[in-house]
Order: sequence, then structure tokens, then C-alpha cells
Amino acid sequence: MATDSLRFYGLVYVALLVAATLKVVFERSFDYWIAVGGILVLASIKTLLIVGYFQHLRWERRSLTGVMATALALFVLLMVAASFSIT
Repeated sequence: MATDSLRFYGLVYVALLVAATLKVVFERSFDYWIAVGGILVLASIKTLLIVGYFQHLRWERRSLTGVMATALALFVLLMVAASFSIT
């Protein structure tokens, strides 16, 4: 049982490592806006993996997950509003 858990966390770690490598490849290989879009998608995937598995949010009660999702949505709205006031 512990070996399976260790193997699973190892696979998540490898996925995070691959995503970090792809971010560098995107930055060096693609046009600016394509690279930014790809890096944001990869950052979102990495965030979900870290929060879901390393911070164990995947196995928490749904109410706690809802609170975290609400905080994330409010953060995104705040960043969108800030970007409009800057430009």
C-alpha cells in the first residue's frame, strides 16, 4: 500500500517536472502570446496537481473545496478588474 502511494506521488512529481520543462520550451519556441497562453494553461495544470494531491485537497470535504474554489474565482475577478484599470 505504501509503495503504491509512493509510486503515485512519484508520477505526480514527474508530471510536474514535465510541465516545468514544457514551460521553458514554450517560452523559447513560440510567439509571445502563444507562449503566454501555453504557460498559463501549464501553470493551471500544475496548480491543480499540487493542490489536489500534495495538499490533499482532493480528499477533503466538498465544503472546503467550495471555499477554495470561491477564493480562486474572486482572485481571478480581481486580477481581471486590475488589468482593465492598468490599461
